[in-house]
Amino acid sequence: MVSLDNAVVARLKTHGEVFEILVDPDLALEYKEGETVDLNELLAINTIFKDAKTGDKASEQSMNKIFGTTEVRDVVDRILKKGEVHLTTEQRKRIIENKRRQVIAMIVRNAINPQTNTPHPAIRIEKAMDEAKISISMTKSVKEQVDVVLKAIRPIIPIKFATTNIALKVPAQYAGSCYRILEEFGEVKKKEWDKGDLLCLLETPAGLQDELYNRLNNLTHGEVKIKVIR
Repeated sequence: MVSLDNAVVARLKTHGEVFEILVDPDLALEYKEGETVDLNELLAINTIFKDAKTGDKASEQSMNKIFGTTEVRDVVDRILKKGEVHLTTEQRKRIIENKRRQVIAMIVRNAINPQTNTPHPAIRIEKAMDEAKISISMTKSVKEQVDVVLKAIRPIIPIKFATTNIALKVPAQYAGSCYRILEEFGEVKKKEWDKGDLLCLLETPAGLQDELYNRLNNLTHGEVKIKVIR
């Protein structure tokens, strides 16, 4: 649960009434974007207010009239989806910077340089975004903004989203641990066992190849066999 000191007001004005809740600013925006958020983590206090500053609670009569319910979860849902989250300038800057980092991370994870078939480092993506003078929106989701960013930086650096199919043979003693890593990095399209050794075909975002190889080689002490399927 977010502390009262760090909470902000989310407010909905409708039908001549005002409804307010005290929420975690980051989680409130995630909720507005359709993410699954734990209500206990979202709310600073499990109360619907008429005026959160004075502690004046909304009446059950007004909630029933406007929302048809007094259930906190249902009213919170309406307030967040239809209302506004009131943030300080510093909170806005922090949230935008966090989204910027998430956008960069998603591009690094999924994109490659098609001229070399190698991933772009994060610093290269960031410099291209700066050169393209891209502004990150606080209210749009990371996924929505990735496409916009890609379109803007393509004239600056060669880049495309791609997946890679990789065939692997993992020695039996490492199979269990490696399989968990493979599920973390992509989708196992096919698997079979050969005298205890794990044979599988993995589809993974192209930008994760180097990290995947490092993880598998470190775990198996270089005994894993890897082949990219063209």
